[in-house]
Amino acid sequence: MGITVSRAEAPPAVRGSSSSASLLPPTAAELVRNVQAGKGGIAKPAEVINYMRLPPPIKYEELQRESMMTLKPELFEGLRFDFTKPLNQNFALCHSMFMGNIDVPTQNNQPLKMPMGTYEFGANLVSNKGNMMIGRVMTDGRMSGRVKYDLKDWLGFKLQMNLAPEAGVSQGMVDVDVKGSDWNGQVKLGNSQFIGVNYLQSVTPHLALGGEAFWLGQQRKSGAGFAARYANDAHIATAQVATTGLVSLTYLRRISEKVSLATEFLWNWNSREATAAFGYDYILRQCRLRGRIDTDGKVAAYLEERVNVGVNFILSAEIDHWKKDYKFGFGMTVGE
Repeated sequence: MGITVSRAEAPPAVRGSSSSASLLPPTAAELVRNVQAGKGGIAKPAEVINYMRLPPPIKYEELQRESMMTLKPELFEGLRFDFTKPLNQNFALCHSMFMGNIDVPTQNNQPLKMPMGTYEFGANLVSNKGNMMIGRVMTDGRMSGRVKYDLKDWLGFKLQMNLAPEAGVSQGMVDVDVKGSDWNGQVKLGNSQFIGVNYLQSVTPHLALGGEAFWLGQQRKSGAGFAARYANDAHIATAQVATTGLVSLTYLRRISEKVSLATEFLWNWNSREATAAFGYDYILRQCRLRGRIDTDGKVAAYLEERVNVGVNFILSAEIDHWKKDYKFGFGMTVGE
């Protein structure tokens, strides 16, 4: 006879687990480890939103700022040259030359091109606090100016003037901007007895709602509109509805820091017409490429190539397949 001695050994504990998790079945032990590491199993408590300290929204007139940068680049036809000469930190002189064609509207909607050549001289005065004075004078007698002055952190004024030698074409506008901790408001006064107001309020950290109204005294017309904007790090969506019959929807998706895609939908209730557009914005190491295509048959592209520090080369192209209208332009900008 022999004597047999047996020993019951405990199962090996899972590496990196606690003593309590080692006594559980493998599935339950994995769940305990995930909870302890904060990976899953039990959802983390939702972030508490303080609705009394919401971030301030952008201005109402800049509601579609990011989408318009992608969908509506500054297209032109012909030659353009811009030169900016800084004289000091706050003051700079600008020279701009354009030679090309401009579109003249016609009754049959057919493109009518008129050759045009202009030279524009301007001056920019910008203070360290963001106040500015900008003026432009063209060879055809047109002048434009803009003044922006912030009296307080919550109160600012803007003045815009466009003067032309033709009667009834000159325009002027005064804006009063009021800003709160989580809202923006604006009052507009212009020629032709124009009065306008707008307001935008943050309702969540990412959503803002607002509206606008205007009165045009000479034409006895009035209107109102409502808007919504949702924005986070990757998505920006806006919606606008006006009593004039216009509905506008935009959406921008940031694919990465260098690539953005945008779409736009416009619907005119009165004419029962709708248009849609798709655009892209691609920032490369030495250039920026923007383009769009819409349901009217137009395809456009705009390229800004950085040749050197302060020197950019520009290419612009737009093709209208339905009207057989083709526009190509190139230019150069010198100076920051």
